[in-house]
Formats: sequence, C-alpha cells, structure tokens
Amino acid sequence: MIRKILFTSIPILFLFNLFIVSAQSTTNIELLDIQKNKIITIPTNPEIQLETKKIIEEIDNIVKKIKPIPDKGYIVKIPLTPSLQIKNKWVNTLIDEVIIIIPEDEKPYLLIFDDESKPHFFTFKTEIDTLLKTLNISL
Repeated sequence: MIRKILFTSIPILFLFNLFIVSAQSTTNIELLDIQKNKIITIPTNPEIQLETKKIIEEIDNIVKKIKPIPDKGYIVKIPLTPSLQIKNKWVNTLIDEVIIIIPEDEKPYLLIFDDESKPHFFTFKTEIDTLLKTLNISL
C-alpha cells in the first residue's frame, strides 16, 4: 500500500519540482521514466526547439481526463529559448517551457503553465517521432 502511494506520488512530485524549477533558467531537457522514477538530462539544441515549437503550434484541444498524469510512460520537460507566446481559445500566455506527457498506450499531450501558474493540458496533432529521434529517445 505504501509502495503504491509512493509510486503514484512520484509523478506529481516531479511535476511540482518542474513547476518550482521553472522559475530558474535551464537549457537542459529532462526526461522522466515514470515507472522507473529515473530522470535523464539531455542538452537542448535548435532542432529540438523547432520541433517543440511545431508541437505547440498544433494544439487542437484540451485534455479531458480526471487524472492527466499516467502511471506508466514518460514526461519530457523542454525549456524554450526564447520564450513563446501561446494564444488560442483556451489560453493567452507567454511560456518558457513545455512538458510533454507520453502515456504508455495513449497519444501524448502537453502541459503548460500560464502567467498565473495555472496548469493547462492540451492535445496536439503533430507526431512526436521526429522530436524523439532528435532527442535520441526510443520508446
């Protein structure tokens, strides 16, 4: 029981840590394997920034889940250099990072925090294969 609570809490703590650390400037991408609770750090580059921008531009809906953080899969935090303005029917804000959530058996989706630190979960049309290849990640 305690182990289950610990493992369910870890992704939430990771996201909380991402939120706190987001105020600090970083140029590294962080990849969390949710099940293994292991974080890998990867340096960012212009190609990764371009692929991330494409994903942001292809936001098409909001995530309609009660529990948006999966038990299995990956979470990728990508700092944006420079910051980007998101303006759509759900949010109008400047962001300096995105978090891509990749559930094990579902399509990936985005998490961003607005100017008031409110989380927003979005679906997007873009495939992430190119981004994963650029990050040298095979899932």
